[in-house]
Amino acid sequence: MLKKSWAQVFSDHVFTKINEQIFVPLFSEKKNSRPNAPVNVIVGALILKDFTGQTDDEMLESIEFDFRYQYALHTTSFEEQPLSDRTFSRFRERCAAYELTTGEDLLHTCFIQLSEEMRKFMDISPKIRRMDSMMIESNIRKMERLELLYSCLANLVKKLSRDGQKDMIKGLEHYAEPDDRNKVIYYHNADPVQSDPLQTVIDDATALLPKCMAEYSDTADYQFLERAINEQTKKDDDGKNIPKDKGDGLNSTALQNPSDPDATYRIKANQEYRGDAANLTEAVDAKARLSQTISMM
Repeated sequence: MLKKSWAQVFSDHVFTKINEQIFVPLFSEKKNSRPNAPVNVIVGALILKDFTGQTDDEMLESIEFDFRYQYALHTTSFEEQPLSDRTFSRFRERCAAYELTTGEDLLHTCFIQLSEEMRKFMDISPKIRRMDSMMIESNIRKMERLELLYSCLANLVKKLSRDGQKDMIKGLEHYAEPDDRNKVIYYHNADPVQSDPLQTVIDDATALLPKCMAEYSDTADYQFLERAINEQTKKDDDGKNIPKDKGDGLNSTALQNPSDPDATYRIKANQEYRGDAANLTEAVDAKARLSQTISMM
């Protein structure tokens, strides 16, 4: 039963292919230093943890009580299993510190090598490929047009205020005040005599952009506001910027939130999605049943 289980395949084709030499820079060269847990066991356990969707604690329990995990990680002969409740976190800390210093992700390097070994084992040909796409949802707040334009304008006004550009923001100082956002976006309906807040924001933005273009056109705040105005407004017969109508349409790449300028927008199955579109290229076997993602753009 063990020979027919996943443990045998993992033992033969994954665990034995883990290159421990990749992780040599993480550990001391001193012979009298405290011995570390075997690196191949740590990396193998991390792979199994992701395969099974377990937490660190659940993985440790599986290794302690399930003989298949011990067989897969070649620890059946150990009197005590070599992993503790801090092993994974300490290993991740070392990998993160090394990447921060050198820019090299050792785990990524290891997995790329393992990916090639698995490709050969599963007889996946790099010459046979299929295309797919997916949306990676962005962790950004959904903004209506008024909130988007206001946020971009307020960010630029705050930057100009910090730089002491009082002349440029004369009459727009309220955009830098903490409570102004709520007054403009959420409470404007309470005042029946107040002018259209969206058009007011558009007018203020189009008036401010030319004033600071020479000095601030290369800043992100200026570019986001300019982009939002270009995407969300149109010219009327008098050349004035006004909000676009539903019939004018918006490109899927229109700015969704200045916190994530690359996020796109699309509707699929009557649901809205905001995030990054990814195109996947997969190498597959001759019958296109098994696949390996080989690139993401």
